[in-house]
Amino acid sequence: MKSYKEDIMKKLLLTGLTLTAAGMLMACGGGGGNTSTAASAESTKAEQAAETTKAEDAKSTGAAEISLWTYPVGKWGDAETVAGIIKNFNEKYPDIKVTVEYLDYQNGDDQINTAIEGKQAPDIVLEGPERLVANWGAKGLMVDLKDMFEKDAASDIYDPVKAACVSPKGEYYEYPAFMIAHCMAINKTMFENAGALQYLDLENHTWTTENFLKAVQALYDAGQTNVGAIYCSSQGGDQGTRALVNNLYSGTFTDKEHTKYTVDSAENIKALQAIVDQPGLNFDPSIAGGDEITLFRNGTLAMSFCWNAMQQMNADNGPAGKTNAGDEIIPMLFPSDDGKTELCGGIWGYGIFDNGDAGKIEAAKTFIDFVCNDEAQVKESVKASGFFPVRPSVVGVYDGTEVADTMKLFEDKFMPSMGDYYQVTKGWTTARTEWWNMLQRIGTGGDVKTEVATFTTNANAAAQQ
Repeated sequence: MKSYKEDIMKKLLLTGLTLTAAGMLMACGGGGGNTSTAASAESTKAEQAAETTKAEDAKSTGAAEISLWTYPVGKWGDAETVAGIIKNFNEKYPDIKVTVEYLDYQNGDDQINTAIEGKQAPDIVLEGPERLVANWGAKGLMVDLKDMFEKDAASDIYDPVKAACVSPKGEYYEYPAFMIAHCMAINKTMFENAGALQYLDLENHTWTTENFLKAVQALYDAGQTNVGAIYCSSQGGDQGTRALVNNLYSGTFTDKEHTKYTVDSAENIKALQAIVDQPGLNFDPSIAGGDEITLFRNGTLAMSFCWNAMQQMNADNGPAGKTNAGDEIIPMLFPSDDGKTELCGGIWGYGIFDNGDAGKIEAAKTFIDFVCNDEAQVKESVKASGFFPVRPSVVGVYDGTEVADTMKLFEDKFMPSMGDYYQVTKGWTTARTEWWNMLQRIGTGGDVKTEVATFTTNANAAAQQ
């Protein structure tokens, strides 16, 4: 934006100087005033022609200055890492300057909304379909990227990922770059001591609903009163509690068309009641997902419902894949009654705000195409996120790194279970709030069927707005 403002100031200054000069000449009197005014007009025309030529030259060469605003998606929130990616980009496209603004999830939305209101929205933003498609895209603020999906590289993108990036009307408001599937995890030592490992299929990291409940009971009987926590102080980590409830008896969170919330199904009511009735599974309105992870790592809980590959590789308090006490952490798919676990996931990619500048839009597409599809860059872009590629043809991202084995485990055993990306359903913000409020009410004695009905009514009311 700096160069744009400077350009405007130059134009104003030139115009001002021209007018001042014309006024001074006219004040001298005589017919020379008319001649000078004509000359000034010709000068102004020449300046305007020069500016037009300059703009056309910039467009023909692809020269532009674009802004990228990024939420803290892995190391895409790290200035040094992003600077390296931009350096690689500029080696191929030296005429496109990229400036970066780093957002956090606490204030990021407010910053973008303020920028939109001030008609200063960024050219590119890195985020997920919840914002790019279901929020800003639905408001008509984003560029349709359908042409990018018609290129050869995009044909390789996983179908469920593509589906998350398209609006109900068929506009593609997100070009996806990387993704992750969230799972759960158990403390192997605690399970082993309680004789509960027998209920797990450790080779495939799966278990049935029946065996899950048997395992929890075994741990409880062995003296572990807090086996798992149904955390519900806020929306943090809510993908874990949703996945637990939906998978136990094959319920769904929304319909396939993402038009309404379906939490009031018989399957979900049965699942929530089973959790209420199972000793060792405790509703805790005092903690969110991050708190649950801490309690799991320090040995207070025997399992976590808020896990993924990034947590498995966390070495802040000791070796990766271990609790603070050194117990082995085993990632697990959520239990299911039909053997078909569907994991909640995250899909991150790029959207372009429609700021009315065709040159900037094309430059933004060039940048996105480079970081997502350039053969020499795409793996580095994914690696910077710490997640997984959205194209099956992009392989070996983590080969040769110290996390290669862990990432391969998640890529092979967990990513194929990525389920429907229902987070693009209208009223999503309200639904998330209603979800943890519902869990709080159930945890304090509320009737499951009644509280589920309240959730569904309120969430669907928001979906219709």
